[in-house]
Amino acid sequence: MPKMVLLAQYLSINATVLHEFTKKAELTVEVEEKDVTNYASLGWKEVVGGLKSAELGCEFLQDFAATKLDSIMWPLLGTVVPFEVRADQAAVGASNPKYTGSILINGWNPLTGSVGDEATVSLGFPTSGAVTRATV
Repeated sequence: MPKMVLLAQYLSINATVLHEFTKKAELTVEVEEKDVTNYASLGWKEVVGGLKSAELGCEFLQDFAATKLDSIMWPLLGTVVPFEVRADQAAVGASNPKYTGSILINGWNPLTGSVGDEATVSLGFPTSGAVTRATV
């Protein structure tokens, strides 16, 4: 059985590669469940897929230096921008597909944490439009 340990995820937001700051990137895709049960269903629930949605969850190590994370993300607040995520920074291929689409930067938490904590930013960005998977 194949096994994989994530050691070098790739994340790009608005064409800026952010793996230098990224601790975690999670892409979750869902389809609405629509109940189409009727009397012909003979007591069994029947469902079909509805609208699709996704979220890109990210955890970053914060950096306030000029040209670093906070100065990259803050101007994007309230905008829809492209993203790309993949399991490894290596070239895109059959064993390293890329997932792309657009996300709404609907929040930014520049200051979080307690005494002694690393300065991190954890957010989920909803997608806008289709998410695609490609191997080339």
